[in-house]
Amino acid sequence: MSGGGVAFLKGAVIVPATAKHTATVIFLHGLGDTGHGWAEAMKSIASSHIKYICPTASIMPVTLNHGYRMPSWFDLYSLTSGVMEDENGIKEAAKGVHSVIDDEMQQGIASDRIMIGGFSQGGALALYSGYTYSKPLAGLVGLSCWMCLYKQLPKENSTIPVLQCHGDCDTTVSYQWGKLSSDYIKTFNNTSHMFNTYPGMMHSSCAKEMTDVKDFINKHLPADASKI
Repeated sequence: MSGGGVAFLKGAVIVPATAKHTATVIFLHGLGDTGHGWAEAMKSIASSHIKYICPTASIMPVTLNHGYRMPSWFDLYSLTSGVMEDENGIKEAAKGVHSVIDDEMQQGIASDRIMIGGFSQGGALALYSGYTYSKPLAGLVGLSCWMCLYKQLPKENSTIPVLQCHGDCDTTVSYQWGKLSSDYIKTFNNTSHMFNTYPGMMHSSCAKEMTDVKDFINKHLPADASKI
C-alpha cells in the first residue's frame, strides 16, 4: 500500500468481500462523523463480491463551526453555494481518495471496478475525486451533497455513471444546492446521471434511498464484470 493510502486509511472501517473480491466501493462520511456509521449502512446493502472501505477523516478545526475541531475532509466556510471554498484542502483530500483507488488497483482491482460515494461533505468530495481521477471508474454516489470547486473541474471522467440523492426538506445542505449541482453536472454528463428526490427527507438517509444506492451499485458493479 502506498504512503498516501496508508495515511488516508488510518482509522478506516473495512467491510470485506465474503466471496471472491472483484470490486470495491469507497464511501466517505459527512462532517463530524466517522466511517463506522456508514460501514454499517454498507453492510445492510452489501454484495458478497464487493469490498467496502469507509475511511474516517482527520480531526481539524472547521470554520463553519466556529473553529471547533471535528472529523472533516477539508475546511468548510459555509453551506451556501457561491462562497469561498477550501481549495487546497479539497484537492489534498481528493489525492487521498485517489491513493486508495491506486492501492486497490495494486491489489488487482481494475479502476472501472471501483466506485466512490459519500454523504454530505463526503459526497461532495466523492464527486470531485471522481471527476479529477485520471482513470475510468465504475460510478459515483453523492447523497445530500453538492459539487465543490465546479468552476475548475477538469472532468476527467465526464461520462461516469452518477447517482445523486437528496431530500427535499434538507435544511443543512439545501435541496436547491444539490439540484443546482446536478443540473451543472448534466451540462457535460447528461446520459449517465440520475438525481433522485426523496419527499419529506431532511439531512439524513432513508430505506428507499439505500435501496436505490444498492441497485445503482449492483448495476454498475455486478458479480460478473462481463455483464456491466
